[in-house]
Parts: sequence; C-alpha cells; structure tokens
Amino acid sequence: MNENDDKLGEEAEEIRRETAEGAPEVAEHDRVAELEAALEEANSKALYAAAEIQNVRRRLETEKQQAANYATTQFARDMLAIKDHLERALDAVSKELRDDKVASSFLAGMESTARELEAVFTRHGITRIAALGEQLDPHRHQAMMEIPDGDAEPGTIVQEMQPGYMLKDRLLRPALVGVARKPD
Repeated sequence: MNENDDKLGEEAEEIRRETAEGAPEVAEHDRVAELEAALEEANSKALYAAAEIQNVRRRLETEKQQAANYATTQFARDMLAIKDHLERALDAVSKELRDDKVASSFLAGMESTARELEAVFTRHGITRIAALGEQLDPHRHQAMMEIPDGDAEPGTIVQEMQPGYMLKDRLLRPALVGVARKPD
C-alpha cells in the first residue's frame, strides 16, 4: 500500500472512533463509507498493478529464454550451406579416387569434418527433417515437383533434393522434395 492508502485508513479509523464515542452523525457516517470505498478502490488498483508486474516479468523471462534458444538461427542457416557443399563434394568422389592412397587420406579428413559438423549440429539442437517416404507436411517440406509414381501413394515424398533442418522445435530450412502423384 502507499501513503494515500495509509491516510485513508487512518481517517476512516479516526471517524469510527469518534462515532463510537457517542457522537454519530449522518455526515460522518457518509464520510466513513466514502473513505472505505476509496480505500477498497486503492487496494484493488494496487492488486491489479502487482498482477500486471508479475505478468510482465513472466513475459520477459519467456522472451529472454527464446532469445537464448534461437539466437544462433542465422549462423546455423549459414552453416547448413557449408554442410551441403561438403556432402556434395563427398558424394561426387569416384570409386577410383577413393582407392588412391593420397586422395583417400584427403577424403578421410573431409569425412571426419562432416562427422564433426554433424556432432556440433546435434549438440546445438539442429536436426535433419525426415522426408523420403513421409507424407508431405507443408510446415516442414517444400514440394518442388510432382513425380508420377504408381507404387507410392499420392502426396508421399519420393525424392529429396535438399535436406531440411529444425532448430529445436523451429523450422530452420524446409526440405525441398518431389511428391508422388498418380501416373497419367
């Protein structure tokens, strides 16, 4: 409570004492009722303000937690491009190069780098979105084309052009996919 609430409470108590001493007057009774109503209103406003402060604190704490959890979003997106290039480079290596002693040492280093990058992603909550064989989910997949397929149910993902990723529970990048449709 603040000073005004204390004053109002003291005035109300003083009027009650005077009234109890044997000099009840109608005006004083009205004044007591008026002061009690003002005190009740002040108490109500104080409770409302305290509740509002608590709500603001909760909101700020939630926003602070989300900012900490997702502060690395742009950096993670940039790292995905590096991961994509590294995977494409490893996929492009021919069987003959893998048999070469010098090239195989170089490839072992690249594969080790790819594994370490995957481990870092996992540590920071970056996970790959499952795509092949799944039903198209527009919140996680981006259909790039329809592919006629008699074996797969329409709407099923039959080709993945680029993997998608999640950062904890948020979409970092949708998977670019080809979706089955009934053949003509």
